[in-house]
Amino acid sequence: MRSVTHAGLVLCFAFVVAVGRVYAESTVRVNSRDELQQALRNARPGDKILMAPGVYRGGLSQAGLRGAKGRPIVLAALDPKRPPVIEGGTTCLQLTDPSYVDLRNLVLRKATGNGLNIDDGGSYSSPAHHIELHNLQISDIGPNGNRDGIKLSGVDNFVVRDCTLNRWGNGGSAIDMVGCHDGIIIDCSFSHVVTNSASGVQSKGGSRNIIVQRCRFETAGARAVNIGGSTGLDYFRPKPPKYEAKDIIVEDCTFIGSSSPIAFVGVDGAIVRRNTIYRPTRWVARILQESRGAQFTPCRNGQFIGNLVAFRSDEVRTTVNVGGGTEASSFTFSGNYWYCFDNPRRSDRINLPVKETRGRYGQDPEFVDAERGDLRLKSSSPVKDAGVRKTTRNQ
Repeated sequence: MRSVTHAGLVLCFAFVVAVGRVYAESTVRVNSRDELQQALRNARPGDKILMAPGVYRGGLSQAGLRGAKGRPIVLAALDPKRPPVIEGGTTCLQLTDPSYVDLRNLVLRKATGNGLNIDDGGSYSSPAHHIELHNLQISDIGPNGNRDGIKLSGVDNFVVRDCTLNRWGNGGSAIDMVGCHDGIIIDCSFSHVVTNSASGVQSKGGSRNIIVQRCRFETAGARAVNIGGSTGLDYFRPKPPKYEAKDIIVEDCTFIGSSSPIAFVGVDGAIVRRNTIYRPTRWVARILQESRGAQFTPCRNGQFIGNLVAFRSDEVRTTVNVGGGTEASSFTFSGNYWYCFDNPRRSDRINLPVKETRGRYGQDPEFVDAERGDLRLKSSSPVKDAGVRKTTRNQ
């Protein structure tokens, strides 16, 4: 291996033999927006682009950034303790039709549109794929209208891990997925200042096999997790559309506030389990059908299992809001723990679309310090098998 320094670029060459060919993999250090753009244009499988600390003007875009299996293209901070900032532009950074790309330890902020946009370029039969996002900090996007922290359109096989998203558009989502499949969002945190619109994580447009796990949502819009939604017919992946979302799992997450922490919207199968929900401001969950037409299955087959719900009677008047055109009777409610702070005796007076099995009601769950957001349970808590499991993060 040999290292060469020239014009602010550090090139480290490693030779990899694969399928009878020799590949040169390089590590490139960039210090300016122009150097970053050039490095993205020239990137090959296995390359690492390391951004020096500083502020880089946003509005960056790159099409066809393609790594390979086991040799992703990595865009990361040179010094993770001093992450580079991509600031401004309509979108801080847009990647069109990428594959095998990792983004790590970056700050994106103050875009007028979306913070990070990753899409399939409209080629619905060939999605963007194998994308990993690690430790991104995204904030102050929009702030008005349908503006997203992270917008994923037609992305398959992806991981969003240890990311923090604060203050996105007041009509948008922290993470908005349209026609995305086989992904996980894990150990992330979401917070906003608005409560009557926006959403935290949204999966719609034919999205399937998505897991939201061990995340924390603090006042993360009106619908903290919107499982499904409402999508124009032209944007579904795959076509023809049958459902907004299918086979979605939300587990071991903590929710503080939001008018409805969970919304099932045009869903054909979803599981919400082992979450801690604290002081929702209107409903605990909603079951809705917003996409209409004979091609759509009605919202159905949701499961709400083993969750810990702590609420106030003067904030939650209807536990589950059921809209027209749904099959609410196909839902399952089982093993949830319900506690009404201001009137524990009314903890079992909840409105569910079906009869719950093994529900428990009325005993203080004994949070460590709920007023300060610490929703861990004391060792003396009567809750043993509901809510976020003790081994998970983001409580």
